[in-house]
Amino acid sequence: MVDWPDCHYLAVRREPMYLRSTFLILLPVHPFSKGSHMLNVTVANHSTVADNYDVIVIGAGISGLVAASVLLKDGYRRVLVVDEYDHVGGNHIDYSVGGYTFDIGSFIFQDDSPLLAHLPEILPLYVPINPSWGRLNPQGMVTQYPISIRDDIIAAGPVEWVRILSSVLFARIFRRRLRNARDFAQYWIGAYLLHRSGLGNYMKRFYGLSAEKIDLEFAQKRMLWIKEHASLRGAFRRWVMPAPKSAPNQQLARPRGGFAHLYQGAVQRLESSGVTFFLGAKMQSLQKQDGVLFIDTEGRRVAASRVVSTIPLANIKKLCGLPSDEGLLTVTLISLFFSFSGDRGFKDPILYNFSHTGAWKRLTVYSDFYGRSDGREYFGVEVNADHVLGSVETAEHDFRQHTSANGLFTGDLRLEGSHIVSNAYPVYSDKADERAANAIAALRTLGIESFGRQGGFDYQPTARVSTLHAEAALARK
Repeated sequence: MVDWPDCHYLAVRREPMYLRSTFLILLPVHPFSKGSHMLNVTVANHSTVADNYDVIVIGAGISGLVAASVLLKDGYRRVLVVDEYDHVGGNHIDYSVGGYTFDIGSFIFQDDSPLLAHLPEILPLYVPINPSWGRLNPQGMVTQYPISIRDDIIAAGPVEWVRILSSVLFARIFRRRLRNARDFAQYWIGAYLLHRSGLGNYMKRFYGLSAEKIDLEFAQKRMLWIKEHASLRGAFRRWVMPAPKSAPNQQLARPRGGFAHLYQGAVQRLESSGVTFFLGAKMQSLQKQDGVLFIDTEGRRVAASRVVSTIPLANIKKLCGLPSDEGLLTVTLISLFFSFSGDRGFKDPILYNFSHTGAWKRLTVYSDFYGRSDGREYFGVEVNADHVLGSVETAEHDFRQHTSANGLFTGDLRLEGSHIVSNAYPVYSDKADERAANAIAALRTLGIESFGRQGGFDYQPTARVSTLHAEAALARK
């Protein structure tokens, strides 16, 4: 899914040794042989053979894998998936050190996900989990995510009730013109509760921008839960006509062996059905000649009449020689990996930081899913790089200081490693939706279909959403 030189360097440098060996051992004698039961991928610089394909998919993340599966079902027989990463899964990356395996982020899947229709081999490999989500609020309390009626409102007392209610009434009367995410949130829960709950703080940690700089379009698409829970009409409707109960889906995590183990079987089946994976490919240009699209990499040229892109819009535009759009901002994410022995001070495996201080935005305790290693817990912490000047050392110091001040992680806390991901997710500001639509339209005139979390500049929080959007994009074509 991803196509970033800086991030590619980090991924290769920190790739587990067993994974590097796998790629070397399983290279087929001929890079395009079909029907092999081995993981039949071509790693960049191992072959200079040029070839033509029915369709080329740029990006081997979830959107790219789903696209390859859909294209096979549509009748394409020669599909090439090319990526600058040397692994499939895009930003589904893990980092192993000693007995610990961390994710670059926090990934939870479900057993009813539409992704499984395309990659059925991964279901039996998942680890069943029962996660819960907590939040550190501005009052220094670990409570329910995203807002706790009991702790944020009821426990506040009569004086705070009056302030919260007055703030909501003021917003409903005098702030009816909504211009950005802050206006949207204030209109539904009031400026006072937005501040008291810490939601405004989290929005800034997530994007690196204050809420008033986040486009209203994003708030309307991705923050509807605020409107649904704050609307009296919605509350009355839920009370009168409660939603029918349905069987809950099973929450799942990747196997302890990591994402390479998770996706290996699916890659083998896709390859045997007509998909070739060209990984670790440093793409240099994409040109259209006589209705055919050519991609040049270091030492190799591939061609197809149809190209699907799921990599960042800025990257695909650069490959095509189109002018860049500086207004399409993305987040660079720093992941810190810790092991710990002692009293962590909370029970939820996933904890969000809604407090008024501290740069970190979320942590995930992976040992709650996979068990401790040598008696120690281990977890990952996500930090927006802009909040710590891109420094791992600053991010670590800030996290230690902030959690200590809030009574968390009392004991032996060790940093085991770190990882930096560029273009982690899009920033919706300065009419980003409109800018992205224009970029996608410009690519379409060249015959390039661009969609996905990166290719569509579309914040897709789950593999379920990415799968549905990829299916819809290809169905429109």
